[in-house]
Amino acid sequence: MEKLNISVIGDGGWGTTLAILLKQKGFDVSLWGAFSDYVSYLDKKRVNSRFLPGIKIPKDIKITSELSEASCGKQLLVFAVPSQHMREVLQKLKEYDYPRDAIYLSVTKGIEIRSLKRMSEVIHEELGGVKFAVLSGPTIAHEVANGVPTTAVVASHDEKVRKLLQYIFMTERFRIYTNSDVLGVELGGSLKNIIAIACGISDGLKFGTNTKAAILSRGLTEISRLGHVMGANAGTFSGISGLGDLVTTCISQYSRNRFVGEQIGRGKTLRQVESRMQMVAEGVPTAKSAYALSLKYKVEMPITKEVYSVLFKNKSPLKAVRDLMTREKKEE
Repeated sequence: MEKLNISVIGDGGWGTTLAILLKQKGFDVSLWGAFSDYVSYLDKKRVNSRFLPGIKIPKDIKITSELSEASCGKQLLVFAVPSQHMREVLQKLKEYDYPRDAIYLSVTKGIEIRSLKRMSEVIHEELGGVKFAVLSGPTIAHEVANGVPTTAVVASHDEKVRKLLQYIFMTERFRIYTNSDVLGVELGGSLKNIIAIACGISDGLKFGTNTKAAILSRGLTEISRLGHVMGANAGTFSGISGLGDLVTTCISQYSRNRFVGEQIGRGKTLRQVESRMQMVAEGVPTAKSAYALSLKYKVEMPITKEVYSVLFKNKSPLKAVRDLMTREKKEE
């Protein structure tokens, strides 16, 4: 196979990790960041101290803040930007002669608040009928960067695209599966972050394992329920991008979403928590999107509703717990 020219759009922890992985596999790799000052720092220091401390960035990864330079002549563009900024980056990309024949891969886990669109829908809306795929799963960046055995899934409606990406990303420590259910993979990767916030709130309130197990199991039910109504395959939510990603995000010490919930459970406000964070916790905006989707599709999602109320309506976490536990009795 030819030596592909790849660009990773987004210099956060996950984007940096994937750029390093792809370079280690022998591909030509560029890494784009939105802020020129920090890009200059990365280019000089070759360590992403803000988002991926302790991991060296190879010298032959081209780091740039120029989107035209990052996109020109690439066969694969990997989008690792926050979900609420995806459309803005794509609109900037359209100002240049972006590659129409390239594969566009989203590794972003979120749903746009304004439109309630998934990242695949945003990309197609802005760029038209480009070749698209999504990579998702239980992929804590620090663990992947340190060679911890990890699995992920590539989803695309195009079998050739997903098999090519499986080849491109797969290593001895990063096992890639394929799936045709783009909708299910995107929903699983996005909605699990809300459940992770709920688990964090439980941790902050010093509840136990029983509580977390309840949140995990009932949270997966909510995700599956909405996914079914929207047209996803039920089996996707018991797989890597569903249950697998949910478990990791709810228990990992590196989970930004679990951390947000934990701090709120300890009595801090969302504004206080976010003011001290450099990285985006995707579950926060996704809580708005998911709550709106539950209303749109008339799907009961009580945990999502309570997380939304705690984050944006100043509801007491203990009151949210009480309301969840004293809901009308029902069968599982």
